[in-house]
Amino acid sequence: MNQAIMAGFLASFISGGIGTAAGATSIFVFRQLSAKMEDILLSIAAGIMLAATFFSLLLPALEHAEALTHVKLTAVLLVSVGILIGSVGLWYLHENLPHEHFIIGNDNQLHTKMRKIWLFVLAITLHNFPEGMAVGVAFAGSDTANAISLATGIGLQNLPEGLAVAASLMTINYKRTFAFFIAALTGLVEPIGGLVGAALGTVSVVMLPCMLGFAAGAMLFVISHEIIPETHRRGYEHYATFSLISGFIIMMLLDATLG
Repeated sequence: MNQAIMAGFLASFISGGIGTAAGATSIFVFRQLSAKMEDILLSIAAGIMLAATFFSLLLPALEHAEALTHVKLTAVLLVSVGILIGSVGLWYLHENLPHEHFIIGNDNQLHTKMRKIWLFVLAITLHNFPEGMAVGVAFAGSDTANAISLATGIGLQNLPEGLAVAASLMTINYKRTFAFFIAALTGLVEPIGGLVGAALGTVSVVMLPCMLGFAAGAMLFVISHEIIPETHRRGYEHYATFSLISGFIIMMLLDATLG
């Protein structure tokens, strides 16, 4: 049990903390992202998250649940409860915590723009928790290869998120080093989620499929409620759609080769 918890924590630290920081290092090359590039990068991240939800969370959850209950319908219902709790839980947080959507709107007033961008940073931080939890729960299971595939995919999709946070802070005249530091800090929420997910996933075999479903529900909420609408409102929806599909394929290849 302790090994599973430690593995979940370390994997979520690598995929979240290091992955986000690695993406943020791009700020030393690019000062500002274009609107099109923001939509493309975040859509690729959404595609990776979407594929990870299905291949690395829901399918293993259904397998664990069916092995536990020996009835397919009961297994589906068990995982579905987890999905609903995860999605409703993240919706509740969104309704009750101050945050801003992924894409920052144009605003001529600097103080208003600063507020929006800091709320954007908070939103990214909030979204990193269920991602870390998903990695932690995956390592609590018995399929290590699948867990590694999920952690790799989450790490890849954290690259554009880290860059997006750092680039946003640069637009309100923060120095590159400060922007990088804050972006890297947002990724450190993931190891906390990884620790929680791994700990809960190892408590009992009954909780494992529910927790996998919970993580999947939270990620599906982020994709549907946040990323897709925000990347389809500035005229680059075709780029965003095919970028999402590309991200999905990337994660599918990772799951097929690593999982």
